[in-house]
Amino acid sequence: MVAIFALLSLQAEEAAQFTWVPLEVKASMFSQDLEMLDSERDEYATNLAAYAANEIASRGASIASLQQGRRSLALSMHLSPRNRQAIVTQFQLSKGILPEKAVSDYSPQVFARLLLTRGQLLQGNAAPEALRLSHYMLQLAAEIDPRNEDAVYASELIRIDHGPADWAALEKPVVKAE
Repeated sequence: MVAIFALLSLQAEEAAQFTWVPLEVKASMFSQDLEMLDSERDEYATNLAAYAANEIASRGASIASLQQGRRSLALSMHLSPRNRQAIVTQFQLSKGILPEKAVSDYSPQVFARLLLTRGQLLQGNAAPEALRLSHYMLQLAAEIDPRNEDAVYASELIRIDHGPADWAALEKPVVKAE
């Protein structure tokens, strides 16, 4: 029994050993002209950060979960740079701490459908930043629920038409113009 406990704690320690380079999002890459209310942006940010925390924690900070979590957390921080869930998750990850299971308003499948619907609405807007956010949302929807054929199809169409989403752009520090 002691050997099993020691093995489990050793596995937990190994899983918790990961490196997280903190995202430096001081200002959103999306302006107030985005046609999203601040409360809507904050709700999406909270749920994106919760999804990132849950994905990383449940998969033991695997490389794939860290990459997926980084995308979700970066988008979260750009939608609402001062979002509580995003800031707490970012801090914990930067200290090498696996976040605890975060409370989310939606299951991953329902959240993917919401991202799909909102992404499709944003596609109707000709503004470049709305199309960029749409691209991110549609790709995340397909990645979160790859069994959702509508999300996969929408994500693939935008990828074919416009190329892959530029996730690296979300990680570049944005400085507010004064």
